[in-house]
Amino acid sequence: MNLQECYTAIEGDYDDVINRLRSERLVQKFILKFLDDGSYDLLLKSLEEENYEDAFRASHTIKGVCQNLSLPKLMDSSAKLTEVLRSGWKPEAAELVEQVKRDYEQTVSVIRKFQEGL
Repeated sequence: MNLQECYTAIEGDYDDVINRLRSERLVQKFILKFLDDGSYDLLLKSLEEENYEDAFRASHTIKGVCQNLSLPKLMDSSAKLTEVLRSGWKPEAAELVEQVKRDYEQTVSVIRKFQEGL
């Protein structure tokens, strides 16, 4: 799997990220660093501890990273969660958390497959 195929599989915007970072080498570097970002783990831990302020910050970070890497599917779900968590927990957040989990796991799974092929 090449980088462009990776982006297709995660429903990312390859052309946009290349235009933004100007180099496939840089895109590859940052998409692989995504695997090491601790924001998702912080989100889950914060939600478990009912620390909604940290959960908000973690979801906001995920949204920003996805925006920079042109990953609109995960960016959209994390943006919706961020807005709900902005003022603490609300019942509709539970469904959004599940969507972020699905989108994140899909994204990470594809990036790991890409990484294995290097």
